[in-house]
Amino acid sequence: MAARPHRTETVEPAGVAPAVPDEPSAPTRLVVQRGLFFGPSALVPEDLYAVVSRGGARRERHRVVLDPHSAVGTNTYWGRFHATYWQRWTAVGEVEVTARVSGTGRVRLMASDANKVWRIVAAEDVADADGLTVRLVTLIDRFVDGGGLWLELTTESAPMTVEDVRWSVVAPRPQRPTSVVICTYNRVDDCLNTLAAMADDPGAGEAVESVVVVDQGSDPLESRPRFAAVGERLGPRLRYVRQPNLGGAGGFTRGMFDATAGDPADDHDVLLMDDDVLLEPEILIRLTAFATCTTHPTFVGGQMLNLLHPAHLHISAEYAEPESLRVGRAVPGALKEAYLLGHDDRDLPTVQDQRIDTEYNGWWACLIPAAVVRAIGYPLPLFFQWDDIEYGYRARAHGFPTVALPGAGVWHADFGWKDWDEWHRYFNMRNGLITAALHTPFSVRRIGRRLGTLLGQYLVAMQYGLAATLIQAVDDFLDGPSVLRDGSAAAAAEIRRIRAEYPETRMRPITSVEGDFREMQVVRAPNEPGHEVLTWLKRVAYHLTDRAVHPTGMVVAGDAHWWHVSTFRRALVTDMSELGMRVRTRDRTRAVALAKRGARSLARLATDGPKVAAQYRAEMGTLTSRENWARLYGLDADG
Repeated sequence: MAARPHRTETVEPAGVAPAVPDEPSAPTRLVVQRGLFFGPSALVPEDLYAVVSRGGARRERHRVVLDPHSAVGTNTYWGRFHATYWQRWTAVGEVEVTARVSGTGRVRLMASDANKVWRIVAAEDVADADGLTVRLVTLIDRFVDGGGLWLELTTESAPMTVEDVRWSVVAPRPQRPTSVVICTYNRVDDCLNTLAAMADDPGAGEAVESVVVVDQGSDPLESRPRFAAVGERLGPRLRYVRQPNLGGAGGFTRGMFDATAGDPADDHDVLLMDDDVLLEPEILIRLTAFATCTTHPTFVGGQMLNLLHPAHLHISAEYAEPESLRVGRAVPGALKEAYLLGHDDRDLPTVQDQRIDTEYNGWWACLIPAAVVRAIGYPLPLFFQWDDIEYGYRARAHGFPTVALPGAGVWHADFGWKDWDEWHRYFNMRNGLITAALHTPFSVRRIGRRLGTLLGQYLVAMQYGLAATLIQAVDDFLDGPSVLRDGSAAAAAEIRRIRAEYPETRMRPITSVEGDFREMQVVRAPNEPGHEVLTWLKRVAYHLTDRAVHPTGMVVAGDAHWWHVSTFRRALVTDMSELGMRVRTRDRTRAVALAKRGARSLARLATDGPKVAAQYRAEMGTLTSRENWARLYGLDADG
C-alpha cells in the first residue's frame, strides 16, 4: 500500500459543523503533549521550552508572542516530540499538531534524524489571522534510529501570536485510569509543593484519575493548614494514607497494592513519583499518553533533571551492574550530566536525537502498568535503594521493557551533591547484593573482589564508619531472606546506631572545626595513580607505620579520592553537599579491627554466598506476594 503523503491543513475558526447521519464517527484523538513556552516556575530556564533565535518574543506558559522579524523554535528538551520513541514502541502512524494563531507569519513543522540533520515536513503561512486553527500532520515513519519533531515560528514585517499548541494521535485504545503515587517521609513542604503544582495545572491533572499520598513520616502532611487547602483544590481525586515507615519500597508498593486490589478490570496503572521534586505537571500527560499507545505493557519512565542545576540532565538511559554494586551507568550514546542549553561541535542543540533504550528507570517518576504488577508481583521489601532497579530488571526478565521518555522529566536533587558516606549506603550495598543474587550468576569471586576493593579504600581513606556500613550490609545479606521480614525497618535503625559510633560520618559546620587556619589550607589532589594496587599498598604502609605526607589539611569535595585523602593524618573533607565538613582522623587500632571483621565477612561470602543467593531466589515469590505486603501493612490481602 502506498504511503500517505505528509499534509498540511488550515481550518478557519467557525462553529461546529452539523453531523452527517450516515458518516462514521471520527476516531478518538489523544493529546500526547502540549506545546509549552515557559516552565511551571521561574526557577527553571524558559529556554528548555522554546528558544528565541532572532528578534524578540514574549514567552508565556501556553502561548508565545513574536515581534516582527523574529524566530522562535521548540527544538528543546520540553519542546520536541520524540518521534523515534513513538515509532519504536507504539504503532501510532502519524501525529497532528494544532495551534491557534493570530497575526502574520509562518509555522513550520520540522524533523530530524539520528544525526541531527533537520528537514521541513509541513508548513503554513498565515496572514492577518485572528484565532486561526492551524493543523500540521506528518507520518511517524522515518525515525527508527532516531529523530524528533518540533516547531519553528517566524515573522517578517508583522507580529504573530501562537497559543494552545497540542500534539495528538489517534488513540489505539481507551486510556487506562492512572493513579499518581507519592511516597513521603517528613518532607512536608516539598510534598505540598508537588501537590500544589498538580492543582495549579488542571489540564495536566485530567490525565490521572487519582493522586495518592502515602505518608510514612512523624511530621504528617495532614497537620498543616496548607494540606487542607491543596486537598480542596484537588478534590475527591486526592487520597491520603498514613502508615509506618517502610521506606520508599513500602510507600510505593502501597500504591500498587491498592491499585490492584479488586477485579483486574478495575485496576489502575500507577505513576510513582518522589515527594521532593520540582514538578512539571506536563509529565502526567506525556507518560500516561505514551503508555496508552505502547504495543505491549511497558514501564514509561520520566527522566531526572538536576534540581540545583536545572539545565542539566542526569542520564537519559541507564543500566546497572549488580555484581559490581554499580548503578546509574550510562547506556552507550546516552546523555549524561548533559547541559541541555548547550550545543555540540556543529553548533546544534544538545538533544537526544539518537534513540537510546534504557534497562530501568528510577522511581523519581515512573509509570508502571497494572498488567505488569499482576504478572510479576510486587516490589521486594528492600526499604529503599535498588528497589526500582530490581523491579525494572524483573519486569525485563518477564518480557516487559522500560522506556525512559525524553521530554518528560522532573527536577530532582542532584545525585552529585549527595555525599556517599551516608547511612543509606547500607541499603545500596545490601540491596545490590540481593539484586545480584536474583538477576546474575552471582560470582562470589567478582563480588568479593569488588567489596574487598571498596573496604580497603574506605579504610585507608579513614572512612571507618563507611567500612562498618559495608561489613554490616554483607553480614545482613548473608543472614538470608529473613532480614526482609519486617520490611527492613529494624535494619534502618540499626545502621544509624552503628554509624553514630564513628565521628567522621557526621557533617559539621566549617565554623565548628577546630584548628589553626594554617592547618586548614586546601591541599589539591595530584594526578590519578598509575597503578592503583601499588598505591594502595603504599598507603597501607603509611598507616601501619604512622607516616603521613600531610599531617593535616583541607580537601575539597571533588578531590576526596581515597588515594589523596589517605596521605593525611587528619583530613578536613568538604561534604558533597557543600554545607559543611567531615573530619577524618587516622585510627590504626580501629582500622585493623575493621579489616579483620571485613576479612571474616568476605570469607563467609565466598563460602556461603551461593547458598544464600539460592535462598533469596527460592523466597522471591513469597517476598513479593500480596500476602506478604498485606502482613507488613497490617491489612487483609483481599482489601
